[in-house]
Amino acid sequence: MASIKAVLFNWVMKATFKSKPIHLMDPEVLRTRTDELAPKKPPAGVTQDIADGPVKGEWHRAENAEPGRTVLYLHGGGYVFGSPKSHRAFTYALAKEARAEIFSLDYRMAPEHPFPAAVDDSVAAYEWLLREGREPHKMIVGGDSAGGGLTLALLLSIKARGLPMPAGALLLSPWTDLAMTGASLDENEKSDAMFKKVYIVEGAKRYLAGADPNTPLASPLYGDLAGLPPMLIFASEDEVLRDDSTRLQEKLRAAGVTSELLLEKKLIHVWPIFPGRFPEAMKSIREAADFIDKRTRLEIAA
Repeated sequence: MASIKAVLFNWVMKATFKSKPIHLMDPEVLRTRTDELAPKKPPAGVTQDIADGPVKGEWHRAENAEPGRTVLYLHGGGYVFGSPKSHRAFTYALAKEARAEIFSLDYRMAPEHPFPAAVDDSVAAYEWLLREGREPHKMIVGGDSAGGGLTLALLLSIKARGLPMPAGALLLSPWTDLAMTGASLDENEKSDAMFKKVYIVEGAKRYLAGADPNTPLASPLYGDLAGLPPMLIFASEDEVLRDDSTRLQEKLRAAGVTSELLLEKKLIHVWPIFPGRFPEAMKSIREAADFIDKRTRLEIAA
């Protein structure tokens, strides 16, 4: 049963986000508005540094971080909006709970930079972290929504290039099927507090720019998932992208990949990115932090 705060937050999102034609809004307007919601500074125990070199993003570091424990985080926003800034509340909280250093990547977005620009940037960021001395057995990759799909595309690229795999992957309501064949797109259009199907359809058009939606780097659900690292997946039973997670879980298990899907009821799409708004968000962040801790400690011990 969802908390009262979670139910109220769902209603707020329906009134302020779902009620507006965001698929018709200028991407720059969306980017500005979501960035305006970001915390002004990190909480006690977390530091922030801007990376403005060849790989752009933000470092959010727990002051008591375990040595070398690194998370490469890929924000959501339909490949059109969102940024390291817009997701600071989540990455601050996750860094603190997981005692980790999080690099939140500022990857290129559509429509200015359509597929596969975001994938290329993610691979470049992973390779950069390796060159900087980050050890893969102490690394986790993760993302929410589009960033979750991008995380899977990154893992497929890592495998194709013969690079060392990270210790695990964290996925929040990942968008894994840009061909949009999941039944939940229609079944959950009313129950989803954030998205309508048309938002997903138009977002895919902007990102793909004519590319085949069945291409695995665009829709990882159709990729060869064998050999990928253990994963923790969060999704809501009530969101339009539910089936992107449930079908992913089925395919991961069929491919022999260790994975856990935490499917919750009456919660909003990517609810863990809203810490402080309702208790379920912090509960899930702690579960994610526990996964990060166990995976990196296990790999270190091995």
